[in-house]
Formats: sequence, structure tokens, C-alpha cells
Amino acid sequence: MGRLADAMDNFSQMIGKGVQPNTVVYHSLIQGFSTHGDLRKAKELVYEMTNKGIPCPNIAFFSSVMDSICKEGRVMDAHDIFHLVTDIGLKPNIITFNTLIDGHCLVGEMEKAFGVLDSMVSAGIEADVFTYNTLAYGYCRCGRIDDGLILFREMLQNKPKPTTITYNIILDGLFRAGRTFAAKKMFVEMIETGITVSISTYSIILGGLCRNNCSDEAVTLFQKLGAMNVKFDIKILNTMINAMFKVRRREEANGLFAAISASGMVPNASTYSVMIGNLLKEGSVEEAENMFSLMEKSGCAPDSRLINNIIRILLENGDIVKAGNYMSKVDGKSISLEASTTSLLMCLFSSKGKYREQISLLPVNYQFFNGVG
Repeated sequence: MGRLADAMDNFSQMIGKGVQPNTVVYHSLIQGFSTHGDLRKAKELVYEMTNKGIPCPNIAFFSSVMDSICKEGRVMDAHDIFHLVTDIGLKPNIITFNTLIDGHCLVGEMEKAFGVLDSMVSAGIEADVFTYNTLAYGYCRCGRIDDGLILFREMLQNKPKPTTITYNIILDGLFRAGRTFAAKKMFVEMIETGITVSISTYSIILGGLCRNNCSDEAVTLFQKLGAMNVKFDIKILNTMINAMFKVRRREEANGLFAAISASGMVPNASTYSVMIGNLLKEGSVEEAENMFSLMEKSGCAPDSRLINNIIRILLENGDIVKAGNYMSKVDGKSISLEASTTSLLMCLFSSKGKYREQISLLPVNYQFFNGVG
């Protein structure tokens, strides 16, 4: 709020010098106070504009402010803005209503979201595909997939009709609910209906199969799609590398990793993390370290999650020296020890720990476990 206070000081100085603030100044202050939680001041400025005959912000402006507030979870504040809009004579449009519906869905208030939908219909505004997609996503997000399916079937019978995005929402919801058979059935239905299958759809299908212990099936589908010249993104390739390791198809995983650069794409941090983690799990420590070096040379910075994963795997394998080398990379800022890593260290190096006698192999600053337990 410091900058807003400075802005209000400048605003007051302008008025004191007889300079009339223009709409841009008012708009900036109204948006600032609204998004920072001081709706009282924002409302004062709006009414001040109307009293002075200065054109008020339009409905698009207020809808944008409401959207920002809703994304912070402040849905009731967004309702206050909505009431302000009607109070000054502006007419809410479908974007305004959809913004409120989305806000309630984001915080899991589905009944309130439908209450806004009822108000919208009462105002003579028909729900569009964005409205229904938002409601379907809301249901799936809070685990109410059956309600999402009911809504989806209603769309099939009426208007607006489901789009690729609608199918993607429901497919993802089904996979997350563990309903793999129903998701596969809907995917077939999607293709037969002639709905465009996007790269996002493939990502949901392949990722969902892997998540639900159908990695072999995912690899088979991936290969079929590749034969059809479907162009995959790096997210899908990362998923499939992991799936191939999971079903013991290591050579294929290595080949897919090599194909990333050959196809003109660039491995990202997740790609390297998947490769390193799986190589370590298989006991290929030297290959994993080579991959880590390749990662650093490529400019991809390892994150805390990867470093902690490497440390834990090496410790569990009894490779204390190598684990210590990675522990030395912990800086406490960008990379820090996770609770599970600390717990493992205490278990292994406490007075009764499995590797108690090897504690001197750890970096000095981690030898405080000596005598613990």
C-alpha cells in the first residue's frame, strides 16, 4: 500500500494546485485500491468521478478488476464491485457474470456459481460455452466429476455444444478420479464426433494413462500417434520418457531423449530430472551424474526437488560420498533440504543409524547429526 499512499499524496497535490485529474489517473487509483483490498476508497473515487461529471470506467474495466480479485480468492469483494457497477448505472455483460462464476468455481462454491448463472439468465443473458466450461472445470476441480458429466451431457443435448476444451476438462477430471475406462471411452467418442483433438488432449490422455498405472498402454498409443506424424510438445515427451522407464523400456527412453534435440526441441529441467531420477533408481549412478553435468552445461539450473531426490536416492543406496557432493550444492536459498531429506539423514546418521560411522564423509556443516538419536 506504500505506493498507493504516495499516489494519493500526488493526487491530493494535483487537486490542491487546481489541476483536475483525468480519467487515466482515476482509473489507476481505482484499480490499485480494488486489487489491494481497499474497496471503500475505490468506491469513493468512483462516486467522486460521477459527482464531478467525469466519465466513469466502462464495464470492461470493472470486469477486469473483478477478475483480478477473484483470482486472489476474494469473490465477495468482486460481488461488491458488481453491485457498484449496477449502482452507477452500468449494465453487467456476460463477461462480468462469467467472471463471478469463475471466481466461485475457483474456491469450490459451485452452488453460488449456479446462483450467479441464474441471475445472469434472469438478466436476459444466455450462458455461452465459456460459462459451461468454467462450471465443468469447477466440478472436476473439487472432485465432483459426476456433476461435471451431467453438465456435459446437457451440453450435448442443448446449446452451447461441447468444444475441444470441454472434452479436455472432462477427460482430465475422469483420469484424476481414476476412471480410466470412462475416460478412454470418452476419447473415442470425441474422435467419432469429429471434435478437434489438440496437443493438450493428447497430453491429458497419455498423462492420465501413466498416472493410472497404464504406462504400457500409453507407450503403445504414443507410438501409434508418432506413426501418424502427430507433433508432440516437450511436456508429453517428458511424460513418455518416464513411462518407458517405468515399464522397463530403458533403451526406448534413451532414444526418445536423444530424439528431442534431433527434432529441434530443447530438453528442459523436467526432462533432465526425469532422466536423472530414473537412472539413479536403476542404479546407473555414473550415467545419472553424466546427465546432471549435461544439464548444467545446457544452462538448466537444477531445483530443490531434483537435488533432494538425488540426495535421498544416493543415501538409500549407501553412496555417501556422492550424496555429500550434492549436499554441498544446497545453498539455503534457491536450493534447500526438504523435510523428508532431513528426516532420512537423521535416521541414517544418528547414534543408532545405519551409516553412523560414515558421518565424516558428509560435508562438515551436515555433521551436526553426530550423536543425535
